[in-house]
Amino acid sequence: MKGSTYRRCYCRDDDGKALGKTCPQLSSRRHGVYAVRQELPARGDGTRRSFSRSGYDTAKKAQEALDKVRALLDLPDSDDAEGQVRIGDLLEEVSRDKKAPIPDLTETRRRFKSGQKLTDVMTVGDLLDEWLEAKSKSRRATTVNGYRSRVEYHLRGGLGHHRLERLNVGHCQAFFDGIDDRNETIQAENEARREQVARATWGKRSRPPAAEAQRLAVERAKLEEMPPFRRITGQATKHDIRRALRTALNFAIGRQYITFNPAAYVDIGSAKRPKGMLWTAERVARWRETGVKPGPVMVWTPAQLGAFLDAAEAHRLYAFYHLVAHHGLRRGEGVGQDWTNVNWEARTIAVAREIVTDGWTPIETDPKTDGSAAAVKLDRETMVVLRAHRKRQAAEKAARLEARLPWTDTGKMFTREDGTWLHPEMVSDGFREIVAEADLPPINLRDLRHGAAALVKAGGGDIHDAKAKLRHSTIALTSDTYMELFEEYEDELTERAAAAVPRARKASSGTAAHAPLTQEPASRGEAGEETSPDLPSS
Repeated sequence: MKGSTYRRCYCRDDDGKALGKTCPQLSSRRHGVYAVRQELPARGDGTRRSFSRSGYDTAKKAQEALDKVRALLDLPDSDDAEGQVRIGDLLEEVSRDKKAPIPDLTETRRRFKSGQKLTDVMTVGDLLDEWLEAKSKSRRATTVNGYRSRVEYHLRGGLGHHRLERLNVGHCQAFFDGIDDRNETIQAENEARREQVARATWGKRSRPPAAEAQRLAVERAKLEEMPPFRRITGQATKHDIRRALRTALNFAIGRQYITFNPAAYVDIGSAKRPKGMLWTAERVARWRETGVKPGPVMVWTPAQLGAFLDAAEAHRLYAFYHLVAHHGLRRGEGVGQDWTNVNWEARTIAVAREIVTDGWTPIETDPKTDGSAAAVKLDRETMVVLRAHRKRQAAEKAARLEARLPWTDTGKMFTREDGTWLHPEMVSDGFREIVAEADLPPINLRDLRHGAAALVKAGGGDIHDAKAKLRHSTIALTSDTYMELFEEYEDELTERAAAAVPRARKASSGTAAHAPLTQEPASRGEAGEETSPDLPSS
């Protein structure tokens, strides 16, 4: 295709007409500027077009620009008509914008070969939209909603404006450092608001005097002007955000948009998984005194679990709580369990579906992970409980049909009174009511799953048995969450074992060998000899 460099000026004659090449001063090298013109492949409709640009102060610079244009034109094969049109569209658009640089050859070659748009600049925000759309076709709604939450509340505003190919580790690190800075601001504002609440509150039951009421009104007005209480972005959430960003950038690598994932090299510290803690007598007493839970994940002892199940036995969904407590099903897995997946002879249930919430709407999906979809071995008592529950459900159905009330046969083990799905939050509400009525130390419904791990230990199992019971994908996940609980439970079992040995006396100090020298005899026979109430006298 024809192309050339030339000199031109902007001089005009007396009538205002451009002189162009007829300008007599063009003979001087100091007059005018250099320009390039290159014929482009015809448009899709067959019309002709060209690339032109001027303003180069030397012939060398003009030639370099023309060489760049020609190198771009050489990217498509001679028989690739569609590719030639694409390159022509790119250069035509650049020619219209005199300030736009000529596209980089390497980047354009990469985009051209991967089939990407050549005329658009992709931002991180554009990538996130494309990634979420792709995820919505291959992932369950709740997972995609979690990703979308991280994108809309954090990533779009923090990184979405960056051009994707220019995103680097520094940009990502600055984004996460900004979260830490914002957390410090939120904590300071929350503390200031707490102090102001104390100043604006009349703690006594009586009405405040006029002078005090006036002061309180002023303090409350100040309180209204302060920022509301806000939650900080915790370490676990930061790791979720980075996980979403890293996954999206890996998606971009797979589409050949970029070749490097900067999110993989960001340092945000380690995320500590909450550890399960046992509700020991000391912790229960402290909680009753202060109202503060010792940790985010608390686990009942077998005795406390027994008290809960005793209190729940009359509840319509008792079988649900019994199943979750003994066998560690997730809430959605229990609510979504089908009767057809119960093997009465083998005493197993197959976890094949679960009911979770999308926003507030219950939806049925596959289990959380491939490992979660597995058979769970049940004990004989649980089988008895499930049979009784099935009989009661059949009686409910018969009573409704006899009363000409609607009944929906969903095949679920746990349903509403009309046979329709349970909303997952219904079992959580019932759980909280039973715990409050039984006056037990508080745990969440999901903590019953953690309690199932403690029962594995109480039954003589180890961390590997707990992994199998809870259907975790890796032993590391089980160990991170339950190792301290197992060690703590081991201590309690050890103390119980030691306390199970009957003794005639207890040492007040020193070792057992010194006890006879420091304690009075427990009882004496007729001859004044010491005897033990637990051992026959000789």
